[in-house]
Amino acid sequence: MTLPIYSWSELSLNERSEILRRPAAKLDGSIRADTAAILEQVRSEGDAAVCALTARLDGASVENSRISNTEIDAAIAALDSEQVAAIDLAIRNVRTFHTAQLSKPIRVETMPGVVCERRSHAIDSVGLYVPAGTAPLPSAAVMLAVPAVLAECPRIIMCTPPRPDGSADPAVLTAATRAGVTEIYKIGGAQAIAAMAYGTESVPRVNKLFGPGNAWVTCAKSLVSGDPDGAAIDLPAGPSEVLVIADENASAEFVAADLLSQAEHGVDSQVILLSSDKQLAVDVQHEVQQQLSGLSRAEIATQALQHSRIVLVDAVATAVDISNQYAPEHLILQVVEAREVLSRCRNAGSVFVGPWTPESVGDYCSGTNHVLPTYGYASSFSGLGVDQFLRQMTVQEVSRDGLRQLSNAVITLATMEGLDAHAAAVSRRLGEGPA
Repeated sequence: MTLPIYSWSELSLNERSEILRRPAAKLDGSIRADTAAILEQVRSEGDAAVCALTARLDGASVENSRISNTEIDAAIAALDSEQVAAIDLAIRNVRTFHTAQLSKPIRVETMPGVVCERRSHAIDSVGLYVPAGTAPLPSAAVMLAVPAVLAECPRIIMCTPPRPDGSADPAVLTAATRAGVTEIYKIGGAQAIAAMAYGTESVPRVNKLFGPGNAWVTCAKSLVSGDPDGAAIDLPAGPSEVLVIADENASAEFVAADLLSQAEHGVDSQVILLSSDKQLAVDVQHEVQQQLSGLSRAEIATQALQHSRIVLVDAVATAVDISNQYAPEHLILQVVEAREVLSRCRNAGSVFVGPWTPESVGDYCSGTNHVLPTYGYASSFSGLGVDQFLRQMTVQEVSRDGLRQLSNAVITLATMEGLDAHAAAVSRRLGEGPA
């Protein structure tokens, strides 16, 4: 599979839109209908529906979806010391970075006798989804569990798909457990989202859902978030994508490796290279072919490359403009003066600066969170952080003298809006009767 090369300046507006189109978006109609049916089935039939869907979609027979302590012990024992150490390192770095995100309460006296506060409280119950479709993702368990635990959410549950033998991936269970999650269920896909959003006989209903997944999981999260009886969600996080901006000084070998690291995620992943140098583009084409042949997931990566692109631009500044329009989940800058280029990058889930910063470090253990918005939602959503596991509440306390100072403004504004009772709530306190 050879990545096609396009020249941005030679493309029409329609052609430019087409080469930047995400592949999964073309399936949105069918995905939405199938997902809605799954949600309704779980909502009406509960555990019975989850069991049937697990058998049909995951090919696994699971009578009791709750992970037992025995299964946890067996999972940890199945890993070697090096694997456990890698998980612990990831947890440690992610915890360090996310601990710095915790904010203190705000208390401000806006004028004498008028005190305003902003306090944070953990969301009462949260549901974490860890995908394990074509590859298990213990790193996702770390990224979701660490901020949830740091926020001190009273109830944290996790769902992850079962393997054909009915067990869950041992690395996922180990990562989740060592990060602090104790309630885990072997349920995958849209049915897991439905179970957590609406609750079943065995799975508790949660207030908010977190985690990445395929197009069906993303669609399910979107649908339940729009349902008053459903659950809030973190962000639209679907198939992985990366956009690389590279100039003539970039390493074709490094660029190709970064593109393939995302292409191997799934057949619906998308990778894009924007380059100001034609020779680099040709070299990357060659490197992709060379490196692809040695990958264990070459078949998956090859399918992802069918809707991936190399685009030649006249300057790095143009590439930045295109990137801001595309709003990638991952943005890699392999250019000179990368920090200066970074200052002009506005819309991206997470940015990787310089030749020695592969996207892989963010996926696993640099400390940032890899749960990021896709489909262009990076233009309006942020990546996951501790703040999303918290809700903010404002408080105000006013003294009699403070209320007297505010009274004229409150009464005047209330009168302007025709809200007499609002005005009277102030005037009666000051012994002035109705305003």
